[in-house]
Amino acid sequence: MLTNGTRHGFWCECWTDDITSQERPALRASFDAYSAPQADRWVAIALRTISPALDPEASDEAWAWLYHGRIATRHALLRGRPCSVTVTHTSTRITWTIRPVTFLPLAHRQGTEFPACTQDFKPHEPHASD
Repeated sequence: MLTNGTRHGFWCECWTDDITSQERPALRASFDAYSAPQADRWVAIALRTISPALDPEASDEAWAWLYHGRIATRHALLRGRPCSVTVTHTSTRITWTIRPVTFLPLAHRQGTEFPACTQDFKPHEPHASD
């Protein structure tokens, strides 16, 4: 059985890239937002969280977006346009992207019979040393 119909929202990602190497960017986090405010809030929280650890130039970039760029981002998202926010700290470029998407319905697990092996699964219990 499928959940209710499609739902519009935003797919958010955070990527890091070492600008001194040829390595590919790495996906660090992703988030499904169901409103423009929720999407830009995800970026804002991340920037506020890391800003004390950033070098002065990167911190200035972060706070410039928080004070001024966030409004433009919100307006663009409300118009259905993708957005990105980038700060560069020393040799690391951090980029948050937000794209409008349509979330498809997924089958839920209620009323579904699982294979017998699922009954054998026991959650990991941390040891005193963990």
